[in-house]
Amino acid sequence: MLQRIRLTIRKAAPEAVETISYQMPTFKLNGKGLVYFAAYENHIGFYPIPSGMKAFEKELSPFKQGKGSVQFPIDQPIPYDLVRRIVVFRAKENRERSG
Repeated sequence: MLQRIRLTIRKAAPEAVETISYQMPTFKLNGKGLVYFAAYENHIGFYPIPSGMKAFEKELSPFKQGKGSVQFPIDQPIPYDLVRRIVVFRAKENRERSG
């Protein structure tokens, strides 16, 4: 699961740099956080920053959420296409803010 999320992010933002931040796998673009993710006992935490959450509010509504995070239960299919679209959105947003 985590490897597939990582590959989904990598394909959606190939220029992003992988690192660890806040003790979890992180992708950065132009030196700024793009998305974070981590495994927990019952879910995968995906952190697309609040703007990524707001832009996909309706599609994320079935999942438990925090201010800048969403929980994908491990006993349900992970919405990889939604993850990809959020990363594409965040990468575009990041480029526009840096450019």
